[in-house]
Amino acid sequence: MIGISVAVAAAFGLLGAAAERLAAVWPPDEASRRRPGLRTVLLGVAAGAAGWGIVTRSTLPWLATAVHLVVLALLVLLTATDLEQRRLPHLLLDPLIVVAVAFVPFNPSVTILDAIIGGVASLTFLGLLGMGIRGGVALGDLYLVGALGLLLGWQGIFVAVFIGALLASVASLALLVSRRVGMKSYIPFGPFLVAGAVISLLRDDHLLGSALDLGARVLAASGVLPPLHR
Repeated sequence: MIGISVAVAAAFGLLGAAAERLAAVWPPDEASRRRPGLRTVLLGVAAGAAGWGIVTRSTLPWLATAVHLVVLALLVLLTATDLEQRRLPHLLLDPLIVVAVAFVPFNPSVTILDAIIGGVASLTFLGLLGMGIRGGVALGDLYLVGALGLLLGWQGIFVAVFIGALLASVASLALLVSRRVGMKSYIPFGPFLVAGAVISLLRDDHLLGSALDLGARVLAASGVLPPLHR
């Protein structure tokens, strides 16, 4: 288990750094050709930590855990693109939506009804919120929050949106104070929504499996309890 967690963490760390570099050079018409820097390192570390957290925390069947890792890979690529190019391309959003919709009937942690409510309610909430914000909410953010709502259910997605909004507010204030952006500058919301979704996924006792199941597995691995069987 430890070996798998380390391997996944390393793979996602490399993916995070590679995604940040790719967003800086492709597509050519959007490329800034920016050199590797702190953002490269931070995205690599964050992606690696998220991958490690999902594998370590999950007590779901391996296929469900694999779906969450596929989703995380797409979210890492979307984050890098939004940070660099201020857009969430359909080349990445469409596969995310397909995976989210296809996973609804098979998600062991979120009922079909909760998933549908999560998708519809998150779209409605963010859409209405965008109407009251200068510049509104980007269409890509609506696609993103809808897919995440299907994956996390209505409770998980509202926690994710709250955390994302809080992180975005703190980051915006810090950038304003440091005069790196102005009052009219556009700050992408996608990366903060992704961060909120990952935090919501990792903190919830049920989205990645019961905390009791996790404790039992730890005890089984240490020999205190007999091995678990599914």
